[in-house]
This record gives sequence, C-alpha cells and structure tokens, in this order.
Amino acid sequence: MHSLARPAYLASAARTLDLQTSVLTACPCATDSHFESYLSSWQADGCILSTSDPLPPKQSFWDKPGIMSARDLVESSYSDPQQRARFLTAASPHSGYWLLALPTTVCGLRLSDEAVRVAVALRLGCSVCVPHYYRCGSLVDAQGLHGLACKQAASRIIRHHALNDVVVRAIQSAGTPGT
Repeated sequence: MHSLARPAYLASAARTLDLQTSVLTACPCATDSHFESYLSSWQADGCILSTSDPLPPKQSFWDKPGIMSARDLVESSYSDPQQRARFLTAASPHSGYWLLALPTTVCGLRLSDEAVRVAVALRLGCSVCVPHYYRCGSLVDAQGLHGLACKQAASRIIRHHALNDVVVRAIQSAGTPGT
C-alpha cells in the first residue's frame, strides 16, 4: 500500500495543478511543500522527470518506476530456471488472456474443472499429480510436465486426430477427396 501512496498523490497533484494555482493565487503559500517533498523523494529513488514537459497526470507514469523495481527484485530472487521462466511467462503481455475468455460450450471455449485446476497449477508452479511412472516408462514428477511433451500422451494423440479431422474436412469441402 505504501508503494502506491506516493505515486497516487503525485498524480493527483499533477492533475489538479492548474486548479490549485487558480484557487490559491491569493494564498501566501506559493508552493505545496508536500508535493515538493514527495517529488524529490520520488526522484531520489532514481526516477527521472523531464523539467521541460508538464507534469504527467496519469498515475501509471508515477507508478512505473516502482513497479519495474519490484519486478526486477522478484525476478532476481529466482535461482531455479523453471521458476524464472514461469515468472517471465506470467509477466509477459497477454499471458493471462485465457482467463478472460467467456466459457462458451458451443465454441469449444469451456474448460472442465480439472483443466482449469491443471492450468492454474502449472501457471503457479504447484503440484499437479502424485509422482508416478508414465506409459512410456518415464518418471513423472509432482509438477506433471512430462505429459505435456511425451509423444505417448493421450491428450497429444486426441489433439493430433482432431487436427487431422479439420484438415480432411477442409480438403473435402473444396471438392477434393481426402482421407
């Protein structure tokens, strides 16, 4: 909460600067001491503000340096390559859009409860299953990642056949026989 207070105040003060100036023209206090102290502490944290441009009124401008600093701190704390890759994937643009998809059964956009459980567990790095041996003879750890890459995985075979069906139907709809 503390990390958002200073940027929120700076954005609010920047947005209302013209109004403050017009209202407080007759006031003996020429400057806002709180604004000046917050601005100087924000700049002391390594944030850069161009003096030639007007103060940005959007809080996202004032938040960004702190957010990037926190992100760098979290990213540098991961020593395990899988954890680091999971973090970078989750932080990449559009990575969470699957969470916004409307669950429409007719369009094939409804995930079962089990599919959602596995997807969230994989995203968070939680255990998905009990360690066991897979049909190919490989040991599957608790994170269950082997099933995503194994050539003998049942879901891979189902997706392969579904893709073949789509291609064959497209060829047949063009009037060419296909099997």
